[in-house]
Amino acid sequence: MQNKSENVELLDKPQSNCGVVGIHGSAEAAKLAYFSLYALQHRGQESAGVVSSDGNRLYRHAGMGLVSDVFADPNLPEKLPGTIAIGHNRYSTTGATRLSNAQPLLVKSKDGLMAISHNGNFVNARAIRQDLEKQGAIFQTTSDTEVVLHLLARSKYPNMLERLREATTILKGAFSLVVMTRDAIYASRDPHGFRPMCLGKKRKTNIVVSESCALDLLDAKYLRDVEPGEIVVLDKDGMHSHPLEERPQRHACIFEFVYFSRPDSRIFHENVDRARRRLGKNLALEDDFDDTDADIVISVPDSSNTAAVGYSRRSGIKFELGLIRNHYIGRTFIQPGQGQRDFKTRVKFNTVKGVLKGRKVVVVDDSIVRGTTLRQLIGMIRKAGAKEVHVRISSPPITSPCYYGMDFPTKDELIANQMSIDEIRAYIGADSLRYLSVDGLLKAVPHEHGGYCTACFSGKYPILPEKIKSKYDLEN
Repeated sequence: MQNKSENVELLDKPQSNCGVVGIHGSAEAAKLAYFSLYALQHRGQESAGVVSSDGNRLYRHAGMGLVSDVFADPNLPEKLPGTIAIGHNRYSTTGATRLSNAQPLLVKSKDGLMAISHNGNFVNARAIRQDLEKQGAIFQTTSDTEVVLHLLARSKYPNMLERLREATTILKGAFSLVVMTRDAIYASRDPHGFRPMCLGKKRKTNIVVSESCALDLLDAKYLRDVEPGEIVVLDKDGMHSHPLEERPQRHACIFEFVYFSRPDSRIFHENVDRARRRLGKNLALEDDFDDTDADIVISVPDSSNTAAVGYSRRSGIKFELGLIRNHYIGRTFIQPGQGQRDFKTRVKFNTVKGVLKGRKVVVVDDSIVRGTTLRQLIGMIRKAGAKEVHVRISSPPITSPCYYGMDFPTKDELIANQMSIDEIRAYIGADSLRYLSVDGLLKAVPHEHGGYCTACFSGKYPILPEKIKSKYDLEN
């Protein structure tokens, strides 16, 4: 499997965080969780796993790689019995890429077995971990998710609901959690609502997933989002909500709309496709076209497709398929280095020469992190015969790293933090370059349910990691 740094350089994009799923009340719970992970594969490709329960025991299967690789054994459904299951796709934002960090994590405590899946990032996990280690706690993984298990196991509250509520008041940062005991599932979002999670139903089966596209695959009904700060319990009596009495301001990650979530998903009370079309339309509204006079608009597939359609419709410039993406790329034998990255870009994308030759082209992309891949793509487009190449980005310049579950590079590695827009234009080899403004970004998404985190564009963080230490520091 590719290591993380190599993969980042290949994609030149922020990396997805993780996908979580919980199924309660189905004789095929593990199979439904497995299907859900297929739909959530875009949220993590390092590892996958499922834990099931038959009411007495918990059964676990996890492995490195894609869902299709991890669950290749046709006999696995028999090895994961029960009517309850949780699942996880992992892309690590903390912790090394190793099998011991694959989720769901399964542990035995004094009160019995429990398993957990987590999407997000705790900004105070290191401090809490150090405090727990001083008290004699032994950690088996390097994942920040294990901190939650220790907090739950050490809690003095008599039931899991109160233990989880206590843990979520200690943990700071972004988290969508799914915790499973022998007979129930507990789903929780952080009070700021950084990461998406929603509820669904299929006949008598209750479901919780990161994105609604997983519900579509299961032919299940979308019910609603899990609200920020809410704990939802799925048990034999149905689905029970336990919201916070007081909620802080919501800071939903706006990059979920820009890039991470699937366009056919509904997150944060809005369809992703609809939001991305508005991103493209607003990008066109802010473009005065004085240096473009373009013949066609093309996207960098696949995450930019919808924004490019929105840009095309608002600008009146015809949309064409000028780049084709190969979705079936595996590992290559080429050794790491610049040559490998150039080769993998050519393997990943190819130009449609008949569309590009002799044309003035607007290329719509969703974001620029380092600019290396876009630079190679523009070179390929020019080689295909394009007369001019104008780049439009459906988000503002990324100038700051993320602490809430996205694996952005360090600030020094972000091209927009090191160069002016014109210098970036020259580096990637474009005739012109324009980004969507922060105002145009925010106008593309609904606000009736709360606000958004734009820290990667603005540097304004809802929670500052350096100011948050541990539970004991906060108390003292």
